[in-house]
Amino acid sequence: MRESDADEPVTPPRSARRRTITDKALACTGLVLAGASAFFPWYVFLNPDKFGIQVAEGDRTRDLPNWPGREVVSVSPLAMVNKNPSEPRDLIPDPLTTATVSNIGREDDKGQPADQQPFPGKTPFHLLHVVNGRALIEDDTGMYVVRVGSVLPDNSRLASIEQRDGKWIIVTSAGDIYGNK
Repeated sequence: MRESDADEPVTPPRSARRRTITDKALACTGLVLAGASAFFPWYVFLNPDKFGIQVAEGDRTRDLPNWPGREVVSVSPLAMVNKNPSEPRDLIPDPLTTATVSNIGREDDKGQPADQQPFPGKTPFHLLHVVNGRALIEDDTGMYVVRVGSVLPDNSRLASIEQRDGKWIIVTSAGDIYGNK
């Protein structure tokens, strides 16, 4: 900028442009659209019958065959027809299975109930391997890792794991000794 430029007269700024009819129409249209956008969700909420899910109305009846009805409809044992009228009603065995287990034979006068008695005979098992204070044993049902205090297949407990004559053995609480084969 030069000094001589400052002395020149400056033209005054133009006056603000007057709003035309087009500008006014666009502003009014925007306001109307904004109002409709705010009102429409309430209109939908207040008129669910017009905007809700319409369930298709189907035929809720069906044509049944023209067969005669059955004589006995109920399947209850008490409603069964006595086919042998000479036999009294209370001597007919109850055909309904109730799954009730009787207590007959559950406890014998001679000892413990049958479910608490130990199995007869010993379950044979043998020692396979010993490492880190644990022993691997095998019986008919599978292999088990046991340690001192574990219950063994013969219902005794493992008392100790020892090495005798260079071979590992396990001693049970019943005093039985099992070794490698």
